[in-house]
Amino acid sequence: MNGYSSKRILVTGGAGFLGSHLCERLLSEGHEVICVDNFHTGRRTNIAHLVSNPYFEVIRHDICFPLYVEVDEIYNLACPASPIHYQFDPVQTTKTAVHGSINMLGLAKRLKIKILQASTSEVYGDPTVHPQPEKYWGNVNTVGLRSCYDEGKRCAETLFFDYHRQHKLKIKVARIFNTYGPRMHPNDGRVVSNFIVQALKGEDITVYGDGKQTRSFCYADDLIDGLIKLMNSPDNFTGPVNLGNPEESSILELAQTVINMTDSKSKIVFNPLPSDDPMQRCPDITFAQSSLGWSPTVSLSEGLVKTVKYFDDFLRNNGTGSIKN
Repeated sequence: MNGYSSKRILVTGGAGFLGSHLCERLLSEGHEVICVDNFHTGRRTNIAHLVSNPYFEVIRHDICFPLYVEVDEIYNLACPASPIHYQFDPVQTTKTAVHGSINMLGLAKRLKIKILQASTSEVYGDPTVHPQPEKYWGNVNTVGLRSCYDEGKRCAETLFFDYHRQHKLKIKVARIFNTYGPRMHPNDGRVVSNFIVQALKGEDITVYGDGKQTRSFCYADDLIDGLIKLMNSPDNFTGPVNLGNPEESSILELAQTVINMTDSKSKIVFNPLPSDDPMQRCPDITFAQSSLGWSPTVSLSEGLVKTVKYFDDFLRNNGTGSIKN
């Protein structure tokens, strides 16, 4: 139990990439877990291995509507998180971020419990400060194609801190940077999953722009460890706190690494850069290190090996890589 007493914990977006890893970790620590997901982007296959656990419960529900359950803590992870998914229905994306937060905050207020918001590095937009510390206010286009997600998450942070100030609610806000690992959606358009799937299929590797834009990639296990440390931090520690890997790589470097790792004959092709795509993204994790004692431990090469194996197995079992709920 790692010193923590057993709790009943609600995880919204629990069938998603990160949500499923969080549910698994919380169960392993002896907690009861209620997984809430509307299965818009979450997949049943992500949690299939958990359903036989008597301490795991799944509720199909859209958090844009109120939810009435009795729990001890809430991790609010529900929201489409990749451009392909959040731009598919941008109005619904904003509603999930805003209405969903209001409903989960209302539940936490009624139960007088802690709630953690999975915010995002996208609140920094296309940053002019590098790396990005928590005190940086960001550079976000309010009317662009990415705004439904970026501004939705910024509004959610506002709501969390207003509930904290006005209603004395115990909140935690994590700003999550690029994260990768097993159970990523193969068709989510994110750079790691895109490159690996294309390389394993022998297709051209699609790089947008000149590939010189940079990202930092945190392995899922490290990220989950950070979320749990944040939730279990003292009540007066609210964040926001950056969670991500400060080691930076260019998109072109990542593409070449994946090609080499998969021994693929794929060629790199260059396409125009999408609207508002940030040129650099890297967390300053000084605050997380000093306040939570957290920093990532899994190197990019180590994490990519595990992720490549996951996608290789997935493609072998599914042939075309089609998604099955």
